[in-house]
Amino acid sequence: MSQELFNQLDQKVAATVEALELMKLENEELREENQRLKQEREEWEQRLTGLLSKFDDMTEGTAAS
Repeated sequence: MSQELFNQLDQKVAATVEALELMKLENEELREENQRLKQEREEWEQRLTGLLSKFDDMTEGTAAS
């Protein structure tokens, strides 16, 4: 193989490694975002459950009257 082919192969390998590193960073960012969104969803679910419980309490209170 000529030196030019080795250079081309080296460039392709370097580009591939760089692309993989960028994908790893993006993957980590997406994992963090996913975790944040899961936490946010859990908080919303807790708040909604609390509100529904209050409505149930109010409904039971008016039905008992």
